[in-house]
Amino acid sequence: MALRLEDKKTFVKEVNAVAGDSLSAVAAEYRGLTVSQMTELRKEARSAGVYLRVVKNTLAKRAIEGTEFECMKETLKGPLLLAFAKEDPGAAARVIKDFAKEHDALKAVSLSAGGQLMPASDLSKLADLPTLDQARAMLLGLMMAPMTKLARTLAEPPAMLARTLSARGAQEPA
Repeated sequence: MALRLEDKKTFVKEVNAVAGDSLSAVAAEYRGLTVSQMTELRKEARSAGVYLRVVKNTLAKRAIEGTEFECMKETLKGPLLLAFAKEDPGAAARVIKDFAKEHDALKAVSLSAGGQLMPASDLSKLADLPTLDQARAMLLGLMMAPMTKLARTLAEPPAMLARTLSARGAQEPA
């Protein structure tokens, strides 16, 4: 069904607003996926906090104008869907990568993060970025490591003395 001009303008404005607030984007070709598979992909994307839309190429090119994803314009060819990660930079790449493992018909075409265009082969690199919670845990671990080591170092001399006295006591005849 053809979209009216007002619907197209609204659609472009909506996608542009989402692109303006997003951290990364993935363009993927979905040719060969069934309706039920697309529904499953949309459900997974929604649960991961990823905005996923099937977009006509001309509308997609207009929608990403003025955003950091404008570098993707030249790669938008064929039947594509756009996935935008709003909170976690690797979320969109993770959703596409995980779904593509089971469905060969879904192929990443290009991706962008931080205003840089990346080839589809870098999908794994972006998908392997830690989530916000994982990054916080890693940072906390790094911050706590020196304190833990200091506590162990300070506790070792008294513990060593206690072990020495215990061993010496076990050697002495009663």
